[in-house]
Amino acid sequence: MITTVNRQLAQQIVATVQDICGHDINFINQKGIIFASTNEQRIGTFHEIGKKAADTRTVIEVQENDIYQGTEKGVNIPVAHNGSLIAVIGITGDPDEVRSYACLAEKITRLLIREQEMNAAAHTLSEKKGYIIQSLISGDIDNPEYIINELKTFHLAETTKKRILCIQIHSEQPNSVLSVSEEKIHKLLRNMDSQIYYFQYPNEYIVVMEEASFTQNQSAFRTFAEENASLLTIGVGCAESIFHLHSSYNSARIALRSRKYKNTNIILFDDLTLEILLGSVPAGAQKEYLKKTLSSLSADDRLLLDTYFNEGQSLSRTCQKLYLHKNTLQYKLDRIHRICGLNPRDFKDAVILYLAVLISNIHSL
Repeated sequence: MITTVNRQLAQQIVATVQDICGHDINFINQKGIIFASTNEQRIGTFHEIGKKAADTRTVIEVQENDIYQGTEKGVNIPVAHNGSLIAVIGITGDPDEVRSYACLAEKITRLLIREQEMNAAAHTLSEKKGYIIQSLISGDIDNPEYIINELKTFHLAETTKKRILCIQIHSEQPNSVLSVSEEKIHKLLRNMDSQIYYFQYPNEYIVVMEEASFTQNQSAFRTFAEENASLLTIGVGCAESIFHLHSSYNSARIALRSRKYKNTNIILFDDLTLEILLGSVPAGAQKEYLKKTLSSLSADDRLLLDTYFNEGQSLSRTCQKLYLHKNTLQYKLDRIHRICGLNPRDFKDAVILYLAVLISNIHSL
């Protein structure tokens, strides 16, 4: 039986609860270490009251910030399952306001743990698929022989490469549209061989597909993504062997996060280069990068840099685009160098500025 919550499940829970209440949520282990959080900067830090709540198995409310190490005001509630402590859930905010949300997070945790306890004796085909896929994408495989045997029943071979596809439904859609999106996804996948899939709450389908089948159906996926661009996005992970599909899943997640850098609704990890780095950088780190590079520049300066880089740092083409005299453009580039300390005409500085402009363009969408 499951007596722990892995980081993937914990992140799923904190994201779900934050969508409901808008407050930051932390998952804290028995040692008082935050191992999942809606505030990425707090992951890996010590939470004094979380440790105390774990030791005493009691709900502890904190009325003021910074009284205890690594702790903000809020409610910290232990979650136990089968007699064992799973984690302490901390929700940040005024205790009177967030108390009910802490209880909700505790209930959601219990529910998802029970779902993960489905195993080889699962009663339905859907549950069996969920167990297999969760095992593969987490890399936590207790019974490899069972996984291999069950995959054969779905016409998936042990020795061939496979891909993980994440089909993410845009969560801002109304419920009626979400239902339509799900039906379209089911119809698409039912017509394809050599794959299994299941729905991962709250808005995503995870697909395990043979590499040969994906290659054969790649154009169908592209057409489907184009026709439903307002409804969903597809991230396609790299091809991996059966017991390395957690790497394919991680690369599919990077592909999804790279959507904002690509003008398409289906993103293959194989096609990414610079986007791999950008898709792996937390939003907070991106904002800090912009602060250190472009914060002193005006909107006109940023437009000039954007055009300059899009034109391959060609002075003549940039002048044509912006209707500037060459001497004026050179003066403006020198002025940018003086203001921010980075020279757009120096290779290393230009790389730094190019990345900053690219990130800035995405943040302004």
